Amino acid sequence: MSEFATASTIPESLEAEVVRLRAENAEQARQIAQLLERIQALEARLAKDSHNSSKPPSSDPPFKKPPPRSRRQRSGKPPGGQKGHPGATRALVDHPEQTVIVPLEGACSCGRDRAEIAAEVLPERRQVIDLVVRRDVTEYRTVGGVCACGQVHRSPFPPQVTAPVRYGAGLSAFGVYLTHYQHLPYQRAAELLSLLVGLLVSPATLVTWGREAATRLAAPVAAIGQAVVPSAVAHADETGLRVVGALRWLHVLCTTCLTFYAVQAKRGAAALTAIGLLSGFRGILVHDHWRAYLTTPAQHAFCNAHHLRELIALSEADPVLSWPKRLITLLCDANDATRAARTAGLAALPDPVVAEFFRRYDGILADAACFHPQRRPPPGSRRRVKQTPAYNLIERLRTHRNEVLRFITDLRVPFDNNLAERDLRMPKLKQKVSGGFRSVAGAEEFAIVRSYLSTLRKQSVDIHQALVLTFQGQPPMPRLA
Repeated sequence: MSEFATASTIPESLEAEVVRLRAENAEQARQIAQLLERIQALEARLAKDSHNSSKPPSSDPPFKKPPPRSRRQRSGKPPGGQKGHPGATRALVDHPEQTVIVPLEGACSCGRDRAEIAAEVLPERRQVIDLVVRRDVTEYRTVGGVCACGQVHRSPFPPQVTAPVRYGAGLSAFGVYLTHYQHLPYQRAAELLSLLVGLLVSPATLVTWGREAATRLAAPVAAIGQAVVPSAVAHADETGLRVVGALRWLHVLCTTCLTFYAVQAKRGAAALTAIGLLSGFRGILVHDHWRAYLTTPAQHAFCNAHHLRELIALSEADPVLSWPKRLITLLCDANDATRAARTAGLAALPDPVVAEFFRRYDGILADAACFHPQRRPPPGSRRRVKQTPAYNLIERLRTHRNEVLRFITDLRVPFDNNLAERDLRMPKLKQKVSGGFRSVAGAEEFAIVRSYLSTLRKQSVDIHQALVLTFQGQPPMPRLA
């Protein structure tokens, strides 16, 4: 009886053991899948640099040289200036500051002294261009006298001469030029002024000059911001800024001839509302698909340089995939076609060409979706499942097809958002040099001055002379149309 009972219980124990092992194997398989996914994510993060992500080139490791970021092909032309290039040859100055007549010296072979020869100045000229920096001190003295009626009169000092010793507009403008355009640290800028003109200017004085320039330029910069609003095409971007040890955001809204910066505590829609310009913008806004910009009433165009980097990262992570390479080729072909059309003076690409690009685009993304299906939650679960970077990219490119390919349908729209990124590069350099801003007011003042200087540079205006006029109370208004 006991043998029969033992035999009858063995299958039940084995079945329980099988169930337990199957559950354990399933759990291990799930953990292995999670670990493999995590390893792939970490390897992808480790492989990212400036050529396949939005990381700046300065973050690239020195021991790893990334592939070239440029996709331009060789033109076949020799290096250097090409035939017909105007060049920058140094020319003789018509009115030099001083002229030196080199006398005849020594003796002739006949024994006579060359200085006794009746010489004449020859037409050949040679000039040496040098730099002479000196201070220019102007002293003001007043006069006084007594009228015949007995009343005493005294001439007043000019309005700008408000102290026994003060700095002029030229020196103040040069100081702001060094700190806000050339991005020298305040201490080094003070040392440079001391070296050039022999003045012991303190860093605090340079800070004061920057604050005064921001006050005088507030009205022109506000006009610059308002002038961007009616533009047909504008660019927007943002970057982190260290202010008083905390993270703030520097936003830029720009065109090919205007630049407007604003410092905000937030990055998203709240910051755009506080700036207040995009609420009235109805043109085409080029940006890097940051979702806060999609809340504005503008038409949108996405930066395809970001898409190229994401596609390169996918292609390098899985070389077997062909669709990223095909889409890279398509975007580059479309970019070449739009450039050629602009060069030829065309108002738009021919409709059949546009339709062919769209057909290829849709076909590539349809193939890509087969390789990267959407992840579903387990049965009975309502939690949100994290999707792969490839799936997210495909969904964005399919959902916002018109925004991605806006540069094809409208030749006014560029291929990328490099204009805004270039405008943000100099403020990032300022932060790299100085480490950050010590006050919110200082960051806002820098944004005002830099908005003005960047706009003048785009319009090829003499920046230093404009700063001189600013400190004289007459800041030139940039071209706003």
